[in-house]
Amino acid sequence: MAFKKDLQSILFWGCTALLFGASLFYGLSAESMRRSMLLSSGKIDNGNVVNLVSVIDGDTIRVVQEGQQPASVRILGIKSFEANIAKDVAATYGQAAIDNLQRLMKDKPVRVHLHSTPKDKYGRYIATLYVDDQDIGLRLVKEGLVVVYTVYPFPAMSFYLQEQELARAGHRGLWANSEATSRALAIIHEWQGRSQQ
Repeated sequence: MAFKKDLQSILFWGCTALLFGASLFYGLSAESMRRSMLLSSGKIDNGNVVNLVSVIDGDTIRVVQEGQQPASVRILGIKSFEANIAKDVAATYGQAAIDNLQRLMKDKPVRVHLHSTPKDKYGRYIATLYVDDQDIGLRLVKEGLVVVYTVYPFPAMSFYLQEQELARAGHRGLWANSEATSRALAIIHEWQGRSQQ
């Protein structure tokens, strides 16, 4: 009987260690793949037209310029909620931002206007993106799917903030949900503190 219990204990802990190891391996592999996707290996020229390759999250995409390798672009002036956090009410709006980016940009030419600082510390291009002369970041702000990222000023920031206030007053997107609104306001307050330092 004691031998059976010892064997069960060994099997249990062996399986637990195996599952933990596999989870760790796959988690690290997924993170490594995500980071490599973020690094911009391709080239994007200011004013050129690119095509959507994939949407990484509600404020970062992969695009390709003809004759180049794919490159990551961080959309200037916006920040989305994470879409993959279980049981997080704000994740709904992160996923909605992803879905809208796919819908707005799929199979359409996208014009790139690079920021004065063309890349961030992760190697992603920083740009305003236009489809049919429509500012994609501003569109997401108007729909209440993202918040205006104010830590680093950008030329159209006051216009983005004005549209964010209209979305909030109109209870569009995340501004219709009290919990998501509280989270957004807390983030905005934190950014204001950072920008005043």
